[in-house]
Amino acid sequence: MADNYLEKRMEDYAQQQPRAKRTASLVRLLKHNRSYRGYDASFTVREDQLRRIIEVARLCPSARNQQVLRFRPVLRDEAPRVLRHIRLGGALPELKLPFPGTEPNAFVVICSTVEESKYVDMDLGIVAQSMLLQAVEIGLGGICIGAFDHAALREELGLEYEPLLVLAIGRPKEDIELRDCHPGDNLNYYREGGKHYVPKITTDDLILK
Repeated sequence: MADNYLEKRMEDYAQQQPRAKRTASLVRLLKHNRSYRGYDASFTVREDQLRRIIEVARLCPSARNQQVLRFRPVLRDEAPRVLRHIRLGGALPELKLPFPGTEPNAFVVICSTVEESKYVDMDLGIVAQSMLLQAVEIGLGGICIGAFDHAALREELGLEYEPLLVLAIGRPKEDIELRDCHPGDNLNYYREGGKHYVPKITTDDLILK
């Protein structure tokens, strides 16, 4: 009976370990998945890295399984064609982000083969977050960019479909810290002493009672 008891305890322990590791890994990825606006210009994102990031899109759920999103990778040689049409740091216009020499040198432009709708937008959010988490997992980082000239970017890159979102990808060169806040507080991100702070509502305040 003792042997059976120990065997059962070892089985229970083994079953618990993968769940604990997956949870820790997800939290770590989420904590490091910040909106980076400055990148290490000496590091060049490779084509295979962008492909690994895009590959997770096919694993994501899709509303009605329509799978209407398409992805245009942009590497260093084409990056200036995207940079001239995007805007970063909308809450800090006085800083004119990104600072010279810290511009991202790779992007993924996400397009849709159909007209934008709530279903397309659901897919877009899920896919964009998943792709940025994958970027963190391989040692990179990024940011979702919605502030760009859609028509100009489509013409610039000769895109067949309407661009909905741009992901900048690179090796981050910023110090970002989350700060607890509460409903009613100012939620704008800000910078002090060279550090970027992002207010996040506490878990207790997120839970409805």
